[in-house]
Amino acid sequence: MTRFAGKVALVTGGRMGIGQAIARRLRDDGARVFTAQRGADPEFEHVEVDLTDAEAPAQVVAEVANRSGRLDILVNNAGFMQEARAEDMTLDAWERMIRVNLTAPFLLIKAALPQLRATKGAIVNIGSIEGIGCNPLHAAYSATKAGIHGLTRAIAVDHGAEGIRCNAVAPGWIDTELSEVYIESMPDPAAFRRQIGRIHPVGRTGRPEDVAALVAWLASEESGFVAGQTYVVDGGRMVKLPLP
Repeated sequence: MTRFAGKVALVTGGRMGIGQAIARRLRDDGARVFTAQRGADPEFEHVEVDLTDAEAPAQVVAEVANRSGRLDILVNNAGFMQEARAEDMTLDAWERMIRVNLTAPFLLIKAALPQLRATKGAIVNIGSIEGIGCNPLHAAYSATKAGIHGLTRAIAVDHGAEGIRCNAVAPGWIDTELSEVYIESMPDPAAFRRQIGRIHPVGRTGRPEDVAALVAWLASEESGFVAGQTYVVDGGRMVKLPLP
């Protein structure tokens, strides 16, 4: 496909999981794709970066712009989760999650706005259903993802008239390397897989490609009248009421 022919995309956390699927989909649709994360990425042009460093986002955007001459699509995907109740979480742990999951996307957007203004570009932020609901022990993670959803709306409102669209995707359970590690830590992994599949009305868990397909649409001109929205990709999980 040539949907993004001549366009340049930056995907943070693009070396694995959802980010890798997004990077591959944008590339397959014609974009020149850069990824940014800790460590090298053998599949894509990349920038090695520590997103806990407040100077890193501007450096990443500058390097991509210098190497490609433009930026059309920014996908804020990088993030992590540490489980703890609020009373058990240290301030350092809380602040680190805020820096990576919320401050880094804010700084990346801020640095990218001049480039995106020039190209009438698109921003897609990866939030979570945990920015809407919450699993136990996820106080900080849920707070950051709710913040991403709010930031998405604010950027859309403030910069829409400049031709910059900003939307978010809120994935549910997606089969990634990290979720597989979690499943294998269960006493009966096979039983857990069956159980997690049954809680989804579509009868299965999600694939990274399910998220990537929506991200590609939101980054494309096909969604040109869509702005400030958060799209849930969870196989119907959040609309299904639990049985008594």
